[in-house]
Amino acid sequence: MQRLEYKWIVATVFVFGLFMELLDMTITNVALPDLARSFHASTTGIEWIVTGYLLSLAVFIPLSGWAGDRFGTKRTFMFALITFTLASLLCSFSWSIGSLIAFRVLQGIGGGMLTPVGTTMMFRAFPQQERARVSAIITIPAIVAPASGPIIGGYLVEYHSWHSIFLINIPVGLVALAVCAFFLKEQRETSTGRLDIPGFVFGASGLATVVYALSEAGSRGFSDPIVAGFGTLGVVLLTCFVAAELRTAYPMINVRLFRYRLFTAGNGVMFFSSAAFGGIMFLLPLLLQAERGLTPLQSGMTTFPQAIGVMLTATLAGKLYNTVGPRRLMIAGMTLSALSTFAFILVGLNTGDWEIRGLLLVRGAAFGLALVPLQAATFAQVTSEETGHASAAFSVVRQVASSFGVALIATVLTSRLGAHHAIMGDPTTSAPAVIAFHEAFVAASVVSILAVGAAFFMSDKLAAGTMTQPAKTVQMPFEEDVALAAD
Repeated sequence: MQRLEYKWIVATVFVFGLFMELLDMTITNVALPDLARSFHASTTGIEWIVTGYLLSLAVFIPLSGWAGDRFGTKRTFMFALITFTLASLLCSFSWSIGSLIAFRVLQGIGGGMLTPVGTTMMFRAFPQQERARVSAIITIPAIVAPASGPIIGGYLVEYHSWHSIFLINIPVGLVALAVCAFFLKEQRETSTGRLDIPGFVFGASGLATVVYALSEAGSRGFSDPIVAGFGTLGVVLLTCFVAAELRTAYPMINVRLFRYRLFTAGNGVMFFSSAAFGGIMFLLPLLLQAERGLTPLQSGMTTFPQAIGVMLTATLAGKLYNTVGPRRLMIAGMTLSALSTFAFILVGLNTGDWEIRGLLLVRGAAFGLALVPLQAATFAQVTSEETGHASAAFSVVRQVASSFGVALIATVLTSRLGAHHAIMGDPTTSAPAVIAFHEAFVAASVVSILAVGAAFFMSDKLAAGTMTQPAKTVQMPFEEDVALAAD
């Protein structure tokens, strides 16, 4: 390692951390049916295995920038690695659904801090003229991890146990920690603003409360006092969050950025598209394994083409960006995404696996077609001084949207299973259960249509400055917003 230039040591450490985090985001979905059986958990219970992690990510992404400046990037990155690795070990030892959710929240704390601090170290280690190489480095684990996650997860669950999907993080985390301890240099900013404690408290509690209310609505109904009470409390807390962010000089999320039309429209597209994407990835393993009887590995082999579809159109979108423009690319991508999502109502008990793979390939291609212009155009009106805060907000919106999508679709599924008197995984009620899944897919397609509507508010004229840049400078999808390091 000592023969390597320091910048490549930083890159190696970051790739390990990024791969581990992104793999964990996709590897868990395929294990959800097995986890539900092991813990005798309801749809609402297993939903929080995903949403708890995503909400924790969203809360700690903006906190990581302040921590890196205040305590040093090496120390913060190592803390994130230790937290993520330790939480992975604890997840494998979970004895109940409650303990697993708690350990997943802890895992999200580490995961939420890993990527932003890692990108900061990368940008400080590489000179400005080599930033394109930085993006290429990040793209490798960012593409490989989501594509391989369902297959690796399916294999581990089927031939070992669900515990192994968390244990796989341990050796990767330990190797990365050893390299960090011996070879990384500490970097710290001399002037650091104070921590936005009111924003942190109001934001975290507001998001958790709203998602909890939404997750309980499926079994209790929206008119239930508990659902209505927590929902109202969540809205009040989030209102207090916005008010607090507008008044502080050092906001956790700079909500003033939403005065820019492109930034608001872009985050709208990201919110609804990520919500639909997250909801579908929650639904599919349940449908494939609980109702169609696929093994975890077969389920993973069926869902992985979606990541391949994103990879296939990402480069094409970059080439078309300057000539076609971001607005039309996003409208086309989101429209195709909504149509391919709606097409899942055709998937039944006897549908061929290759037909499902084809649908997912198309859906991934649609998502990839929109993501590249989305990331470029959203920041077109943002000044260079605001880029770091804008990237943090964009990342938070993506994670919040995914958790919201999972909660919403799980709520619809729970409600419709009850309406059809079906029990998920019961062979005697498979037919009505599939109908409930179809209705959940319709809900996801409606969310995708909202993303199409948001895309119409994009403007090629306002994004003209980004259209003059070479296509290779457009950020690739799956990156955790490398521009965050500019803060």
